[in-house]
Amino acid sequence: MRDWDAAYHNSGAVPNAQELFDQWVERSKAFRESSKKQLDIAYGSGEREKLDLFFPQGTEASKGLVMIVHGGYWKAFDKSAFSHLAKGAVEMGYTVAIPSYDLCPDANIVNITNQMQHALEVSAEQVKGPIHLTGHSAGGHLVARLGCKNRMIPDSITSRIKHILGISGVYDLRPIRRTAMNDILHIDEAEALAESPVLHEPLDNLRFTGWVGAEELAEFRRQNAAHCAMWGGFETQITAYEDPGKNHFTVVEALEQPDSLLLTTILNT
Repeated sequence: MRDWDAAYHNSGAVPNAQELFDQWVERSKAFRESSKKQLDIAYGSGEREKLDLFFPQGTEASKGLVMIVHGGYWKAFDKSAFSHLAKGAVEMGYTVAIPSYDLCPDANIVNITNQMQHALEVSAEQVKGPIHLTGHSAGGHLVARLGCKNRMIPDSITSRIKHILGISGVYDLRPIRRTAMNDILHIDEAEALAESPVLHEPLDNLRFTGWVGAEELAEFRRQNAAHCAMWGGFETQITAYEDPGKNHFTVVEALEQPDSLLLTTILNT
């Protein structure tokens, strides 16, 4: 029988995972202190339904909106540990939104997906111009859900979405039900079917990139390839990419680097 816990245990596959998490928190704190920002903008009535906006320095108008959704298997972290990921896009002239969301088991995946739609709608009201969505791990799943036609996001917003890029996303929730962490997530069969992007039709003419580290666990590389293959069967522009030498945690760090391949891909530059 397959060991599904090991198949999705990213921190177990990266020996210095905790060290990387600690570095992220420190870099996020430093970036928040030095950045031009507006913190804790409410997108709902809940305590965690808040987002941070980070703005380009100077007087030039923003080139558009980038929304970055954090990971943590829908059960860990908040926006404060990921502020540093806004650095690259901000330096390239974009306004970046980073939302928090409720966590399992206090919320379920359906609730969290709804929250990310509300966060997108509030961010889009605040920032004009094109919209680019990206997210890491569970965040990759959530931004892909925002690219599904059945989300019924207003045309005034979907018409502005130029690209969705999922980083190491979990696009099929059914295998997660076989892991021990489902004792916290409480994903049942109905929710797995309803909230798996791979099982839904994408927005017409959507540009979607599935990005994953070439050194990641095999199951994440499989999820990335399978999702891109499925969505490639629609009127979409789909790319699957494995980033050489990157694991589940180092793969996202290129968001800090202006003009990195990851950022230029997200921003269509």
